[in-house]
Amino acid sequence: MDDLSTIRSEALDAVQAAADLGALEAARVAVLGKKGSVTGLMKTLGGLAPEQRKEFGARVNQLKGEIEAALDARKGSLSASALEARLASEKIDVTLPARPAAEGSLHPIGQVMDEVGAIFGEMGFTWADGPDIEDDWHNFTALNIPPDHPARQMQDTFYLPPRADGTPMVLRTHTSPVQARTMLSKDVQKRLADGGSLRIIVPGRTFRIDSDATHTPMFHQVEGLVIDRTTHMGHLKGCLVDFCRAFFEVDDLPLRFRPSYFPFTEPSAEVDIGCSWKDGELKIGAGDSWLEILGSGMVHPNVIANCGLDPAVYQGFAFGMGIDRIAMLKYGIPDLRAFFDADLRWLRHYGFSALEAVK
Repeated sequence: MDDLSTIRSEALDAVQAAADLGALEAARVAVLGKKGSVTGLMKTLGGLAPEQRKEFGARVNQLKGEIEAALDARKGSLSASALEARLASEKIDVTLPARPAAEGSLHPIGQVMDEVGAIFGEMGFTWADGPDIEDDWHNFTALNIPPDHPARQMQDTFYLPPRADGTPMVLRTHTSPVQARTMLSKDVQKRLADGGSLRIIVPGRTFRIDSDATHTPMFHQVEGLVIDRTTHMGHLKGCLVDFCRAFFEVDDLPLRFRPSYFPFTEPSAEVDIGCSWKDGELKIGAGDSWLEILGSGMVHPNVIANCGLDPAVYQGFAFGMGIDRIAMLKYGIPDLRAFFDADLRWLRHYGFSALEAVK
């Protein structure tokens, strides 16, 4: 029992003599480890009389606390010294170039969406969106697509289990349901009633059962809608001419409008852009060929009525195009399926810098 003073003196001397954290840990184990001197004293308490055990146990606990405090103080001192030594020995040459870092790329679809949004934004259009899973009414009926229309058939449309109330559900086959949802908005109807107008573009994913070099089951579209009291076909033509010339960056890009049929517009028109083929390479601009680029037309009166507006008061135009398709045409991408292969080599080639400004 009289060894407490000796153990204390030796332990504190060892702690103060420790030159680094490794030596300090060895000193701790020698005193407080499983086979340490203080631990050995604790093990002897069971063989003492109650009075002796109480007195001796208090002295051992006091010794243990004193040694632990000395260990903590020495550890703090050694850690601070080690950090100072490291800071003194490690230097950074700030004149050296930074280490190269992996640089991400913007996907061409995202880039083209931004370009389209920027061009139509300058024309006063705002961005609208809606759900990918639609009910039958918004996807078909509201847009004047009758029950026997081919777009409703299983070979074109992904049908989903109906809701509990029996409402048929589909993966939207176009972004046009957002047009219906927007026109049905009370805020929009109030704005129109007050003499305002509705001008939206609707970029987003769409789904159809189709897959080849120019079609995929999931693809991207952007549609536009203008509704007011006076808009006419001439405004539609001017809007699309300005867009195509700005997007393809050809100031004198020729366009032609061909009569067509869409259930949700009347009259309807396909829009072609001028191009030429030389040695199998497509060049957009003046030439002796035409390339279909989008569909358009004046919004059908039935659609306006289905969306809670009076077709005798309101009219407008709509248009739609494939974002993937115009991306392929502008940036020379030959196969639509590569958009969705998640091939980093392809993305590094066709992708865009995250810092590149949208033109």
